[in-house]
Amino acid sequence: MFNYHYRFFRKILIWFHIIFFAIIYCEQGVYNKKNILFEYRLKKIMEVDGRQGIATNEKYFVVSGSKELYLYTKQGKLLNRNNTPFKKLSGEANHLGDIAIYKDEVYTGVENFVNGRGENIQIVIYNLDDLKFRRSIPCDPASGQVEVCGIAVDKNRNLIWLADWVNGKYLYKYSLTSGKYIGRLKLDPAPDKIQGIIVYQDQIMLTSDDGDADKDQHDHLYSVKIPDSDNVTESKLVFEKLLDEFVKAGEVEGLCISDDGTKLSILMNRGRRIINGIPKEFYPGYDREIHEVYVYNVERSTDGN
Repeated sequence: MFNYHYRFFRKILIWFHIIFFAIIYCEQGVYNKKNILFEYRLKKIMEVDGRQGIATNEKYFVVSGSKELYLYTKQGKLLNRNNTPFKKLSGEANHLGDIAIYKDEVYTGVENFVNGRGENIQIVIYNLDDLKFRRSIPCDPASGQVEVCGIAVDKNRNLIWLADWVNGKYLYKYSLTSGKYIGRLKLDPAPDKIQGIIVYQDQIMLTSDDGDADKDQHDHLYSVKIPDSDNVTESKLVFEKLLDEFVKAGEVEGLCISDDGTKLSILMNRGRRIINGIPKEFYPGYDREIHEVYVYNVERSTDGN
């Protein structure tokens, strides 16, 4: 009898916390659908080789694996690949995250991911056409960043933005011109397990691997308004979309948006159980991990900002 009552009141307490935090998040605007930026219509699903990040321009998709770069046409034809992207780097490196294209170059966040955090974090730039190494910029340890899961180029503000999968409390800013660390933007509340990042106009969009694939829970897309003033160091995290079109709940990764803002693409993995960021055994019915790009037609929401 004691055990029955204990379990009963424990369930009540758990539901109380869920409802309480849901109310708090709604008050903060995190799950307020009136703040969404886009309306989404899934256009196509395209299988690719890489499992980490994606970037696009008017001609290409570039996809990153953990240790590879791939160049595709917009129709999904593989044109080129780089299987040794860390060859010319100083220090150990074993991980690429989400990526970005700026002019004729591919911007990447590179690290040596060990013991649940990143070491030797740096911004590494490759040539777009042949994916060959061009240069690297060491990240500033004074920033406090402990991992790099993605990078975005903000050409209107002459900035590079870096995201952190381990600690999503901040986004980190570097000068696009000099590579110098400028500062960080605090997110309220902090998202869990950021995977991808892009800049679109006055917004930063983030993918978050915050669903539990074991329970068929889907991941989320969020937005953050970029402050108008450098003196503002904090911004609200806002719910944008539940990623429920995915064939099976899995692990969301990077994202990108077309130059004209009409197509948004999100990379997603399914088929393997992910524990602390590391792919492990296959789920029942799978003998390989599948990497797919979900391409959406998007229009600015009439209820959006």
